[in-house]
Amino acid sequence: MSIAIIYGGTRPNGNTELLTDHVVKGLTTEKIYLHEHTIQPIIDKRHSSEGFQDRNDDYNSIIDRILPHDILLFATPVYWYTMSGSMKNFIDRWSQTLRDSNYPDFKKIMATKKAYVIAVGGDQPRIKGLPMIQQFKHIFDFMGIEFAGYVLGEGNKPEDILADETALSIAAQFNKQLKG
Repeated sequence: MSIAIIYGGTRPNGNTELLTDHVVKGLTTEKIYLHEHTIQPIIDKRHSSEGFQDRNDDYNSIIDRILPHDILLFATPVYWYTMSGSMKNFIDRWSQTLRDSNYPDFKKIMATKKAYVIAVGGDQPRIKGLPMIQQFKHIFDFMGIEFAGYVLGEGNKPEDILADETALSIAAQFNKQLKG
């Protein structure tokens, strides 16, 4: 079992990363920080004769890094009641990969994976973050990815998440699950 963490936040050691650290404590993971990469927005060419064009960015290298893993952790702050822009931009590009001849089995490979969502927000995230969780569920359902669970933590200022006993408890449960 191998794990890749896809971080959508931009604050080093932010609340989302701290909560994710609790989920993966003692586990070997590959950490991918989206903000460290250039990922161009999608240009929708689904219905044009030329189709999608290579965007000459880091996106495919990230896809190449996540495909070998069994479990994907999507770690994002809750920004304006949804996932971060970098996370959304990354997932939007999946539309291109679904039609990319370099990845003919992209959906089939993604359908072999389990996914967790780890998110932290500051305005009643366990209620107001639920539409984001539903959005992830629809994405995973479309791709055939098993949605293994989520944790929504509460935190705004640095290290606030460390006082959220509910989120830390769920993170500990996920850690046990991942350790088998």
